[in-house]
Amino acid sequence: MDEAPTYQAVLEEVAPRLRRLRDKRGLTLAALSELTGISKSTLSRLESGQRRPSLELLLPLAGAYRVPLDDLVGAPEVGDPRVRLTPRALANGGSFVPLTRGPGPLQAYKMIIPDRGTEPDLRTHEGYEWLYVLDGRLRIVLAEHDLVLGAGEAAEFDTRVPHWFSSADGRPVEVLSLFGRQGERIHVRAKSRN
Repeated sequence: MDEAPTYQAVLEEVAPRLRRLRDKRGLTLAALSELTGISKSTLSRLESGQRRPSLELLLPLAGAYRVPLDDLVGAPEVGDPRVRLTPRALANGGSFVPLTRGPGPLQAYKMIIPDRGTEPDLRTHEGYEWLYVLDGRLRIVLAEHDLVLGAGEAAEFDTRVPHWFSSADGRPVEVLSLFGRQGERIHVRAKSRN
């Protein structure tokens, strides 16, 4: 198995990569300077390895070349991107499957929510949640709101607001959930069919 490149080795490859990109695009240093707002001398030092690349310099270059930042720095391959799905049981009879690999600000889950009866047991905790009903009918009680969402409908809310979920018709409900542990707002907007 190949060893991962060191940061220093990755940084050393940025200079020749920048030069190759400029040559491939047929740009002069003056033309690239005009496109990016970076001085010709700074661009020259970047391409010769005399100036250490920084995000402040690489972002305008990525924009000018219309390539992802990863292409400029030669980010290493991530490897197998598949997430190994491992279902986990919930204490209330439901289950969930984590759809994201590791710790991070946002987590994705597929949840199976059973019928939990008709009497809500409202809970609160830190976080922000966005959910989308994949199949079935979900009853969601959110503070004074008592709603039923069908397949294709979504909701988002601050989890510090008292809330509770259950099946609305006795059959399990499949839900896709994005959850921000520290209250990060999910930047997804979904419009209900109504």
